[in-house]
Amino acid sequence: MTKPASGGSSRTAGASGFLEVRGARENNLEDVDVAIPRNALVVFSGVSGSGKSSLAFGTIYAEAQRRYFESVAPYARRLIDQAGVPDVDAIDGLPPAVALQQQRGSSNARSSVGSVTTLSSLVRMMYSRAGAYPPCQPMLYAEDFSPNTPQGACPSCHGLGHVYEVTEASMVPDPSLSIRERAVAAWPPAWHGQNLRDILVTLGYDIDRPWKDLSRKDRNWILFTEETPTVPVYAGFTAAETRAALRRKLEPSYMGTFTGARRYVLQTFANTQSALMRKRVSRFMKGQPCPACHGKRLKPEALSVTFAGADIGEFLKMPLDQVASLLEPIAKGDFRAHAAGAGADKEVTRRDRAARAASGRAVHAASPDVRRSSALSEEKRLAAQRLADGVLARLRQLRELGLGYLTLDRATPTLSAGELQRLRLATQLSSLLFGVVYVLDEPSAGLHPSDSQALYGALERLRDAGNSVLVVEHDLDLMRRAQWLVDVGPEAGERGGRVLYSGVPAGLRDVAESRTAGYLFAKIPAPGSRGRTPAGWLELQGIRRHNLRGVDARIPLGVLTAVTGISGSGKSSLVAQALPELVLLHLGHEPEDDPVEAEDGDGPAVIETTGGHLAGDVDAVQRLVQVDQKPIGRTPRSNLATYTGLFDHVRRLFAATPDARRRRFDAGRFSFNVPKGRCETCEGEGFVSVELLFMPSVYAPCSTCHGARYNEATLKVLWKGRNIAQVLQMTVEEAHEFFGGEDAVARPLQLLIEIGLGYLRLGQPATELSGGEAQRIKLATELQRSQRGRNLYVLDEPTTGLHASDADRLLVQLQRLVDAGNTVVMIEHDMRAVMQADWVIDVGPGAGDAGGRLVASGTPHQVSQETGSRTALFLAQELQGHPRNIAPVK
Repeated sequence: MTKPASGGSSRTAGASGFLEVRGARENNLEDVDVAIPRNALVVFSGVSGSGKSSLAFGTIYAEAQRRYFESVAPYARRLIDQAGVPDVDAIDGLPPAVALQQQRGSSNARSSVGSVTTLSSLVRMMYSRAGAYPPCQPMLYAEDFSPNTPQGACPSCHGLGHVYEVTEASMVPDPSLSIRERAVAAWPPAWHGQNLRDILVTLGYDIDRPWKDLSRKDRNWILFTEETPTVPVYAGFTAAETRAALRRKLEPSYMGTFTGARRYVLQTFANTQSALMRKRVSRFMKGQPCPACHGKRLKPEALSVTFAGADIGEFLKMPLDQVASLLEPIAKGDFRAHAAGAGADKEVTRRDRAARAASGRAVHAASPDVRRSSALSEEKRLAAQRLADGVLARLRQLRELGLGYLTLDRATPTLSAGELQRLRLATQLSSLLFGVVYVLDEPSAGLHPSDSQALYGALERLRDAGNSVLVVEHDLDLMRRAQWLVDVGPEAGERGGRVLYSGVPAGLRDVAESRTAGYLFAKIPAPGSRGRTPAGWLELQGIRRHNLRGVDARIPLGVLTAVTGISGSGKSSLVAQALPELVLLHLGHEPEDDPVEAEDGDGPAVIETTGGHLAGDVDAVQRLVQVDQKPIGRTPRSNLATYTGLFDHVRRLFAATPDARRRRFDAGRFSFNVPKGRCETCEGEGFVSVELLFMPSVYAPCSTCHGARYNEATLKVLWKGRNIAQVLQMTVEEAHEFFGGEDAVARPLQLLIEIGLGYLRLGQPATELSGGEAQRIKLATELQRSQRGRNLYVLDEPTTGLHASDADRLLVQLQRLVDAGNTVVMIEHDMRAVMQADWVIDVGPGAGDAGGRLVASGTPHQVSQETGSRTALFLAQELQGHPRNIAPVK
């Protein structure tokens, strides 16, 4: 392929087989003109923040979506979440587009692998039409097998699978404390809790005796009573003084109403508008599997129907690989497994049929004349075979993408962004579309190198089906397999935004400006392992969590450790969950909620705890720090400057100016979250939303402050000739130069530059940051601390979403943490990063039930020699500088 000249009509662009972009200016793009071949696998490369996504998603996909919506009825457009109009002069030869972006799943725990892939609907139909029913049970509709419908949900747990109770043990974790010492932990903090304790004094309870010494009757009343007596309260009085005041009928401080601890927890959880309060009281609500459905979420009638000997609850909990093995014989016409669970072949009596007709539940339309419940009737044989074959076809794509370890009932909040994107990719592969532009955002994220081969094959199948596949990617092997490469840069932010090269991959070799070329053609060798010796060992013994079944592991202290293994092998269960939980318990802290066990809005999260214990040199760790890719804030009011704390120093500098002192402005005046300093029109947002009836909402700069976020008086105060809004608009690099003499501000800015985030603006909203950027901001914030050693840092795939050059810079900072006497443990798939570790722990060998074991442990070189490891081959290739083949320029 050769690059066509820019320009030309859309007819020329379409006929030539190229998609042509002219004058793209989204974000940092500088009037970009580029031509990209259609029906090809095209990779967009470049450092983080260079403008790759702005070109692929913000321009090409956004324009394709806009054109499609132009053809949709105006009324329907209001119901669709639409992208804005991209800032581009023209795009010619652009087909319809589908975007598969890196994003977390719905926070609703009712959303699952089955619902995302639509497999749940097929499975429910399979049980409805081809399931083996008990004798005399009427046939059920597909929705009767859904826990998310009133007719299918278990009546005891309403389809959640868990019931929640508030017990004495959950509300009073330490019975040796007295009520005054806050033994009843479930009660509210601060004044409200003190109020309840004072009311108990009035009621005659001894709040200074240890809880365990109170009578059972008193304890039960305090915790579980539904009574709400209102009594006089004498604030600050002792028990004796209160009794005397009551006898003399003195005027009380106020009249207080008592609430039992359980009543307070349940009412607060149900009614509070505060997410923080809701989360707090949910800690005292203990979840357990529903005793009626045993966690299967469905009503008894639905669970009485089997397919191949399994009820639908058991079926949904099987790994996809096991589901495929179960269905393959049935899809081929072998019904022996299905017959085993069919039960007796009984007649449905006329009375049953009459009762069903009277209740409106007629025999299913698929077999109106069926009078038997046998799973082996001819109609059910045909339905079973066809539906099983349909499920298998969908499963084939999922398994080929390395997702065979997942279960259909796995909640989407528990999936990584990479897993979720591969689920969507599998759905697209099953859709058999052609002539479409697919735009993917780092599909290799979170993938072990051995799983990446299946991903490459899937992308090539999409292309071979007659589609254009545009991939924003950092994976070097995928770049080598692409037919076309668009390299954006050379740097990030304002120093990027240009297309440095557009052509076949081999041609990038001679582009001197490219930051990608040196890594793609192995011109830049990876730093090797420092070969540090462990200063001690943390021993994890008998760990049981997810697919870990009694695992023993030794974590070296004082070194950099990489934990490897294929997706689903048990790495995160061991290192991101079990290790922090046990260390926190040893340090005397309550473990935080599992980061992937999200609340679903219907009840508190059910947190799986770790079985096993911690041993070894446990006292060598004084502090645990988990650095993950979760957002640093959920609203645009949170930004890089506020999260790192440097904005506090900036505001103090402004408050110390003569102009600010003369006006009596304190540091709070320079916060856009405080009424006295912010613009009242937009309340410090900087923009207002303009609702357009048939078009996407437009966010326009505030007409009063013009996007500055502050009121006029605040903006008049200058420091070195700049106001506070202008400072927030600076990039990290600009601000570092501007605040050069102020160490409290310059030091965190220098760390952000060293970690590769110099292109971000100080006021960049947290909602605009990628997971990788958020993680590096957290790491930079941690690096600001004075390092005294003896900290344990746990990182989950820190190089995800990073260009190879940015990953190298990140590793330099992690090595600094170790040099300061700390321990760093990182889950990692990038072999270039793994080879820089002092120690490697490989988990596997497979995923799900085929994993959960320690396969190898040792130096990178030792692990690369392990024959039973899926990681060893790829690590050995990296250590040996294995040559990569790239197609020559044509």
